[in-house]
Amino acid sequence: MIKIFYAGLLFSSVVIFSQTKAKIIAVKDGDTVVALLTNNKHETLRLADVDCPENKQAFGKNAKQFTSSQVFGKKITFYRSKKDRYKRTVAKIYYDNGKYLSAEIIKAGFGWWYYQYSKNTALQAYESQARSKKLGLWSDKKAISPWDFRKSRRKKKIS
Repeated sequence: MIKIFYAGLLFSSVVIFSQTKAKIIAVKDGDTVVALLTNNKHETLRLADVDCPENKQAFGKNAKQFTSSQVFGKKITFYRSKKDRYKRTVAKIYYDNGKYLSAEIIKAGFGWWYYQYSKNTALQAYESQARSKKLGLWSDKKAISPWDFRKSRRKKKIS
């Protein structure tokens, strides 16, 4: 009975986190890319575990440029986890022999560990290191998290 339970868990995790190979053909912002799948269909991928500054926010263009420098035009492997409210696929993207894109963004100081949606505490350590070294957006003492930036913009629209 226990073996069947574990086999069910293993199978369900394979289905939920299936591996897909693709090529990145566009970078929308620091944490959103467009992948060309092997069947020639496009899929918008929202990076898991990281939240980058919005394009209109300080360091937003830098985050987009960093992400582009890492994966644009490259073949990647990604694992789907779910769809977000904008119907984008939330995914973990790996490239260049196993680099995890979200971790690389955080290490370079171009994104926050998205702790509200991530259990990967190693990313918290990368963020702390980037903060202490004042890398990327952490060179700005008044850096505003993207979730607070979006919240303030929603309040302004309501007013």
